[in-house]
This record gives sequence, structure tokens and C-alpha cells, in this order.
Amino acid sequence: MTNHFHSLVWIDHRLAKVFNFNDTANETTSVHSTHAHEHLHHKANSIDSGHAAVDKEFLERVAQAVTHAGAILIVGPGNAKTELQTFLKHAHPQIATKISAVETIDHPSDGELLAHGRHFFVGDDRMRSQV
Repeated sequence: MTNHFHSLVWIDHRLAKVFNFNDTANETTSVHSTHAHEHLHHKANSIDSGHAAVDKEFLERVAQAVTHAGAILIVGPGNAKTELQTFLKHAHPQIATKISAVETIDHPSDGELLAHGRHFFVGDDRMRSQV
């Protein structure tokens, strides 16, 4: 396994694509949620929020995929990206300190995600020391 300094995580509530890369190589890992995904709707006079609970097992597997990263960019279309950030802050504060940014991105191709990550980290590397 090659050591990669940068990680980009594209995440929604069903799937996380983790791109670990450096200037010359990259590895992609897909992490799937095991929760059944039902569309929940908030109804009048109901006690619950109408939202599915956070899948902490899924987020833990994503955290393990970025454990060795030096800098992390988290992207995605919905709330899962901020749920991952919050989970990392509480469960893995040492990984959370490596988060460079959290951005909203819809559903680009894998090539577009990798290109976005490489472009992002060109500027980010100037602001962050690499050890």
C-alpha cells in the first residue's frame, strides 16, 4: 500500500467514496451503509423528527478509511458530510484536526472528484505544513 497524504471523502447517507492520493498515485475505497434507507416524512402531531438516525457504524468505517491521511476534504450533496465532520470531532478528534474543508458537491464522476481534490489541495498545501 502506498502512503497518500491527501484524502477526499464524497459521502451521502448510503455510500462514501474515499480517495486517498498524492501527486502520482491514488486509491479509491467505497464504504456502504448497512442501514435500510427509507424515506421518512414528518407528520403533524408526531413526536419524532422525521429524520433517520445517524449510522455511526457507517461513519466509523469511513473514519478508518482516512486514518492515515494528512489532510482531508469532505464533500457531498446532503447532510451526511456535516454528520461525518461532527462524528469525527467527537469520536476521533485526532482525525478531525486534519479536516481542511467541508464542501457541497452534487454527484460528479470519480475522475471529476479526484481532479477537484487535487486542485483543492494545491492551495491548501500552501496553508498547511506537511510532515
